[in-house]
Amino acid sequence: MRPRAYGPRSVATKSSASATGFETSVTPTEEHALAAPVIESRMGPIRQTYKGTTEFPPMAKAYTELSQVVRETGLLVRARRFYAMVGVALALGFAGCITGFVLLGDSWFQLLIAAALGILFTQVAFLAHEAAHKQIFASGKANDRVALWLAAGVVGMSLSWWTSKHTRHHANPNRVGKDPDIEIDTISFLEVDAAKARGVQRWITQRQGWAFFPLLTLEGANLHFLALRHLLSREPVKGRWTELGIIALRFAIFVAPVFVFLPLGMAFAFLGVQLAVFGLYMGASFAPNHKGMAVIAPDAKLDFFSKQVRTSRNITGGWWATWLMGGLNYQIEHHLFPNMPRPHLSKARAIVKEHSKTLNVPYVETGLFESYGIVIQYLNRVGLAARDPFECPMTSAAARA
Repeated sequence: MRPRAYGPRSVATKSSASATGFETSVTPTEEHALAAPVIESRMGPIRQTYKGTTEFPPMAKAYTELSQVVRETGLLVRARRFYAMVGVALALGFAGCITGFVLLGDSWFQLLIAAALGILFTQVAFLAHEAAHKQIFASGKANDRVALWLAAGVVGMSLSWWTSKHTRHHANPNRVGKDPDIEIDTISFLEVDAAKARGVQRWITQRQGWAFFPLLTLEGANLHFLALRHLLSREPVKGRWTELGIIALRFAIFVAPVFVFLPLGMAFAFLGVQLAVFGLYMGASFAPNHKGMAVIAPDAKLDFFSKQVRTSRNITGGWWATWLMGGLNYQIEHHLFPNMPRPHLSKARAIVKEHSKTLNVPYVETGLFESYGIVIQYLNRVGLAARDPFECPMTSAAARA
């Protein structure tokens, strides 16, 4: 049976469910339409409605009971041997890339090394994500130090910027006004944002579902830019100079040799491929987790369990998906227990799934490529809010398909 994926609702004459699993609706007077802003676009008024407390009633003690079972099962115990093995595997991977870089010399086959580095940097980012969530060590300080050096020293990202953003996301996934991951940033995740698009932004928004994955090739460079913008801003940043120093050291060790040992054009191509693979891999791993799931009204009163399960989507595939996505394939379990080590998430899945079934809370799982289809369709649906009313009807029909 196909899992049901929820998305934001748009105004229509009656409630219906499309073949893709998205709900479209309803009348403007629907009782559960909490916080429904009206935005004027080229199409006319766009009214966005969200999931609220009426549809997702809070359930007392739902998380408390689940948490007790998970603790008693020992799934929160650290898995140091597993992470040691991951560390060794990554070190060997980098050693192989360095050896290949030296042996290949002035050759366009270096772009294969660049692609491999993009994959390795993404795997290191997964590890930094886990350390930041205190999954690796029992000591919080040890986790913080490892997360800092992996994020800033290896990947080149600002840990302080990412931690602030990611903490807010975990606290309120898909909640309007509180989750930074659904705020507009080239891509519009809400119809009210799509309706505001103008110029080039509007052109992209109209096609954003199909453009989403190609745009991810720019995300690697964007993450480096956001890191520097954050650290060089006038706002107070804890550990600003430490992070800047570590990132500068990382660029000296990684970027400088590329330009020293390769011709200028090849060096830029090397960095371009590495950043493109890194951005695409990172984005493709995080995108399936929440996009196309329920978007929560700003003032909805939801319990922790309902909020996390209803807004998250798991990816099936077992151990290979866990390695490919760094444990992000078990997004539901990760959001319920952020400090749970990666190898224990699959065991927690059976417990959480049964608990959700008992409480009649939808537990959504899809295949990886099916999830990408859902994300593309969802973004295209949102992008219709920026559509020109005078465009070709055949083009409009194709966008809806």
